[in-house]
Amino acid sequence: MITLVLGGARSGKSAVAERLAADLASPVTYVATLEVGDDADLAARVEKHRARRPPDWNTLQAGPELPALLRAAVGTVLVDSLGPWVSSARSMVVDTGGLCSALAERAGDSVVVSEEVGLSVHPSTEEGRLFRDVLGALNQAVAAAADEVVLVVAGCMLRLESPRDA
Repeated sequence: MITLVLGGARSGKSAVAERLAADLASPVTYVATLEVGDDADLAARVEKHRARRPPDWNTLQAGPELPALLRAAVGTVLVDSLGPWVSSARSMVVDTGGLCSALAERAGDSVVVSEEVGLSVHPSTEEGRLFRDVLGALNQAVAAAADEVVLVVAGCMLRLESPRDA
């Protein structure tokens, strides 16, 4: 089963995804796509995320090799999130087909978190528009591959109709 969890910044999407993953088969592997670097505020936010996860969850860091990592993972996987995966990719070129194939071919369940960029302001820079366009297309592709798509607003979850059910 593939579940896509979409939401805006600080919407509670990661907490919702963690609750969904906790109800699925063990082991659970949390796949982080964000490189923290020297940002103290960001490091503190990441630590809050870590602290609320069960101690038996394995955590892995993924970059361009995300599709290969998903294929190799056993049990449930929670990917958090697609936005940093896109923004860290060279020229924001990601393997959308490879990601969707890896999710579809997995024996275990997958919960994928992503930022919903369609509700935000029009980006003022070319790079911002490229990010919005790439992540928007990636979200649509993952939604089409997903069994369930949810939107998180203010910590509340709304189940959406999958494009393949439309």
